[in-house]
Amino acid sequence: MADNKAERRKSDNVLLDTALQEFYGAADEMGLSEKLIAILSHAERRLEVSVPVEMDDGSVKVFKGYRVQHSTALGPAKGGIRYDTEVDVDECEALAMLMTWKCSLAGIPYGGGKGGIACDPLSMSKKEKEKLSRAFGARIAPIIGDWSDVPAPDMNTGGQEMVWIMDTVSKLHGRFEPALLTGKPIPYWGSKGRTEATGRGVATCGLELMKKLDKNPADIKAAIQGFGNVGSYTAKTLSDAGVKVVAISDITGSYYNPNGLDINKAFEIINHDPKHLLNGFEKFGAEKIEDALFAECDFLFPCARDGVINNQTASKVKAKYIVEGANGPTTPAADKILIQNGALIVPDFLANSGGVIGSYFEWAQNLQGFFWSEEEYNDRLVHIMKGNFNRVWDYAKAKNIKMRRAATMAAIQRVADVVELRGIFL
Repeated sequence: MADNKAERRKSDNVLLDTALQEFYGAADEMGLSEKLIAILSHAERRLEVSVPVEMDDGSVKVFKGYRVQHSTALGPAKGGIRYDTEVDVDECEALAMLMTWKCSLAGIPYGGGKGGIACDPLSMSKKEKEKLSRAFGARIAPIIGDWSDVPAPDMNTGGQEMVWIMDTVSKLHGRFEPALLTGKPIPYWGSKGRTEATGRGVATCGLELMKKLDKNPADIKAAIQGFGNVGSYTAKTLSDAGVKVVAISDITGSYYNPNGLDINKAFEIINHDPKHLLNGFEKFGAEKIEDALFAECDFLFPCARDGVINNQTASKVKAKYIVEGANGPTTPAADKILIQNGALIVPDFLANSGGVIGSYFEWAQNLQGFFWSEEEYNDRLVHIMKGNFNRVWDYAKAKNIKMRRAATMAAIQRVADVVELRGIFL
C-alpha cells in the first residue's frame, strides 16, 4: 500500500487528507487489494471551469467553479453544489469521496460527486447569483445528467439555485430534465420532506443512539453548531422529540440557555431575517457564548463546516456523544483526542445521509413523474436511517471497532465489490 500512498499527491486541504487517511486506514484493516486501493484513492474526474458574471455595477468578474466525480461504480455521481469563498477542487474531491461512501452505506444506487464555486454569495444580489448559477450550469452541462451526475444543494445554495441550473441545462439540451438535479422547490418537481431530510436524519441517528444507551430524550441536553438547513432541522426534530436544545449557532454567534432554547422562536427569526440568520436571538432567553461546540451538553451535533473539531479545539469539547451533521467536522487528530476523552462519535456519512437518501427519493419520483405524500417520504426516510444506524452499530460491536471505522469498512466493501465485478475499462 505504501507505493499507492506515495503516488497519491499530497494536499494542503485538511478535509482531503482526512478522507484519504480514513480510507487508507480502513483499507489496511480490510486487507483491500493494491489494485482497488489505487483506484478508489483517486477521483474519476476533476473539472475546473471559469464562470464569468456581469455584476450589477456593470463590471465582469470571473469565478472558479468545480465539479468532481469520485466514483460512478454504483451509479450516477451524487453530491451537492456549494457557494463559498473557501471552495477549491481538493475540497470538492474530499467531499465527493465522502459521498461515495455515504451513498454506498445508505444502500442507494449512486456514486459520489461534489461541486461548487469559490465566491461570497452573501455579498451578491439575487440577480448576480442567478447569472452565476446559470453560467456554472452551462459550464458543467457536458458532465451532469440524470443517469451520469445528479447535483443537489449544499452550503449557501438551495432550491432556487437548482431551478436556475436545471432550467439552463434543460434549454441547452433542448428537453425538460427534472431528474437532472434534486433539492428543487416543491412546486417545481421537488419532494415534500426533502428540505428537512438531512437534519431529520441527523436527529434520528442521535435519537437511536440515545435508545442504545438507554437514555430518555427528555433528560438529554444537546448543542448544535450551525443553524442552516441541516442544523436547524436537526434542532427542531430533537426538540420535538423532547430533547433540551441548549445551544445553537450561526455566523452571528453562539446562543445558550442551560434550560433549553426556544427553537420555534429561532425559526421565526431566521424566516424573517433577509439573510436567514439568528440576528437578535439573544433577546429571547439566550446568552452569547464562545462557541456551541464547547457548550455544557450531553450530545453535540456539529452541523456547520469541516475541520471545526481539530487538535486545537477537541479538548474543549464537553459532550461525550457527537453526531456529525456536517461533512468532515472532526479531523483525525481530534478524533483520537475525543476517543481518549471517552467520546462516542457517529460519523458524518452515516449521520447526515438523510439528505442523499431524500435526494434519491426525489430523483426516483422525477423519473416516474409520480409523487409521494410527505408522510410517506418521512416514514421511508426514518425507516432507512434507523436501519443503517443499527447495522453500523451492530457491525462495530461485532468487530470491536469504532463506528467511524465500521461505517467506512462497510461502505468501501460494497464499492470495491462492484469495481471488482465490473473490472477496469481500457
